[in-house]
Amino acid sequence: MVCMGNICRSPTAEGVLRAHLQQAGLAGQVAVDSAGTHGYHIGEAPDPRSSKAALQRGYDLSAQRARQVSAADFQRFDLILAADRANMTALRALCPPDRVARLDFILAPLGQVPVLEVPDPYYGGAGGFDRVLDLIEQASALWVDRLRQTLSMAAD
Repeated sequence: MVCMGNICRSPTAEGVLRAHLQQAGLAGQVAVDSAGTHGYHIGEAPDPRSSKAALQRGYDLSAQRARQVSAADFQRFDLILAADRANMTALRALCPPDRVARLDFILAPLGQVPVLEVPDPYYGGAGGFDRVLDLIEQASALWVDRLRQTLSMAAD
């Protein structure tokens, strides 16, 4: 899960997807992490507003710390999901050509054309954080379904 600073959207997406995977019994089979394309907040906890909104829905982001995307991420992860087009552009610039197929958007399963972006709530009010959670919860449920199918096919 990747956004710009790794303190609002991507840690929220990490926490929500991790919880949904756990509920689906897939937590031990899928590694979830988040990062930012920029190093503005390295080592910082998620934005308190993100943490508060997430906690109100049962997602604990308190153990997360911001980090920047690294070259190793393109080797380590089968999927790297961007919050928006700007971050996708940054990821494509860093990504080895043989790994570009691993890039997608966090909200891709929602089927919006053009791909719906996760709005950045950083400069807005509390409602923006709830909107981010609404979108990410919907997409995460669909990602879990996709991952379950992928894991099932790999086991066959």
